[in-house]
Amino acid sequence: MSPSEISQLQQVASRLRYDVVQMSHRAGTPHLASALSCIDILAALYWKILRIDPAKPNDANRDRFILSKGHAASALYAVLAERGFFPRAELETFAKHGAALAEQPAPGCAPGVELATGSLGHGLPVCTGMALSGRIQKRDYRVFAVLSDGECNEGTVWEAALFAAAQKLNTLTIVVDYNKWQATGRSNEVMALEPLGEKWHAFGWEATELDGHDIGALVAALAAPPSDRPRAIVAHTVKGKGISFMQDDNNWHYRVPTVEEVAKAKIELNV
Repeated sequence: MSPSEISQLQQVASRLRYDVVQMSHRAGTPHLASALSCIDILAALYWKILRIDPAKPNDANRDRFILSKGHAASALYAVLAERGFFPRAELETFAKHGAALAEQPAPGCAPGVELATGSLGHGLPVCTGMALSGRIQKRDYRVFAVLSDGECNEGTVWEAALFAAAQKLNTLTIVVDYNKWQATGRSNEVMALEPLGEKWHAFGWEATELDGHDIGALVAALAAPPSDRPRAIVAHTVKGKGISFMQDDNNWHYRVPTVEEVAKAKIELNV
């Protein structure tokens, strides 16, 4: 990517971050910091990597993307609206009673949403099924997922990782949003995740670690030619990224921004 392309995508990411701050404030919903940490990953995927057409969200040959950390649904909705899957005005209905954009993704709640991911640990198992199905049907679509680091506590993640490696599902790529926090504390204090990249490698995956806010590095890693193995990218991120008073503060796993904090965020994001 050229410096100008990276700069443009960084501006997109700033707009998306402001979208999710506004959505959290309007709806009174938590998990804002978790959404902010994965925005750059989603921007890299949806603007530079995924072969998708917003006009044909169910195309049989589309690349599949699953946000396995479903508590960050606001980030996914903001991205889908920005990419034209549905009108941006629908973001104002986020988490409202009876509205389509649920606080955590529901099946078919919006064009571009592939799976209900409220329960952590199930995104990767479904992705392995999608990748295997594509091989059986002789389709060339690829499958991508974003997992949380806390989600890697779940046994289903590692069972799926073993299966994907055994089947050499090289159309499958996952990105772990490694922001070092989960609901009740530091990820590595709750469970011994480190060395996380080496664990994925030991499970038979091609594993890479990088700065999860470096959009150029993300695009390069995601666009790299496939090997004969599934690919895991451990993206080191900051919870609450982009807004100084939210960064690396786990209180924002639960807090909802005030009117004044929304205004401060807008200034910091320069949108």
